[in-house]
Amino acid sequence: MTMTPESVAQWLKEHPDFFESHSALLTELQLPHPHGTHAVSLAERQLMALRDKNRALETRLGELIGYAETNDSTSAKVHRLALALIRAPSLSSVLEAVRRLLQEDFAVPGMAVRLWGLPQDRDRPEFSAVNDSLRDVVADLAEPRCGHDAVPECAHWIRSDLPLQSFALLPLRDTDTFGAILLGSPDPHRFYPDMGTFYLTRIADMVSAALRAHARTPDDAD
Repeated sequence: MTMTPESVAQWLKEHPDFFESHSALLTELQLPHPHGTHAVSLAERQLMALRDKNRALETRLGELIGYAETNDSTSAKVHRLALALIRAPSLSSVLEAVRRLLQEDFAVPGMAVRLWGLPQDRDRPEFSAVNDSLRDVVADLAEPRCGHDAVPECAHWIRSDLPLQSFALLPLRDTDTFGAILLGSPDPHRFYPDMGTFYLTRIADMVSAALRAHARTPDDAD
C-alpha cells in the first residue's frame, strides 16, 4: 500500500490514541519553526500555534471592546439629539439644535441643511433654491451617501475655512423626500464609501420627523 500525506493524516484521525502509546514521538518529532529556520518538537510547535491563536483572539477582543465603546458614545450623542428635537418648540429651534449638536457634540465642523418640500417658504438659508436634478438625486438615495467627494450640486452648501475631505449626504423624508443634510469633515476617514450608516439613518429619521412636526405650525422663534 502506498502511503500518502493524506492517508497518514486520515489514519491518525481514525486512531486518536496513537500518541498515547507512543508519547515519546511528541518530543522526538522535529518540525520547522514557524518564524525561523531551526526545528522544534511537535509539542513545542503546538504550543506556539496556541499562543498565536490566543494573541489573535486577544486582538479581536480588543477591537470588539473598542467598537462597543464607540457605539455607546455614539448612542449617547444620538439620544441627546433626540431629546433636543423633542424639546424644540419651533422649526427654527429644530434647525438650531441640529446645527449645534452635529457640529459640537458629533464634532462635524461642516454641515448644511436644505429644505424644499415643506409648506412654508421661509427667509432662511435652509430654504435656498435647490434644482430639480439634485432633488431627484437625494430622492433616489436609499440610505445616506458617504464618500470623499460631495455631490457636485451641493458642495457649495457648506461654508468652511477647513479643507473638507469626506462627506455624508442624508435625505430627509417621510412619505416624500423634502430636504437633505450635508455633513463635511476634514478627516478623510470620517465618512467613506461602504461605511455603516445605521446612526446616520437614525439621525435623518429623527430630524425629518421633528421638521415635519413643525412644518405647519407658527414659528414663535421667528
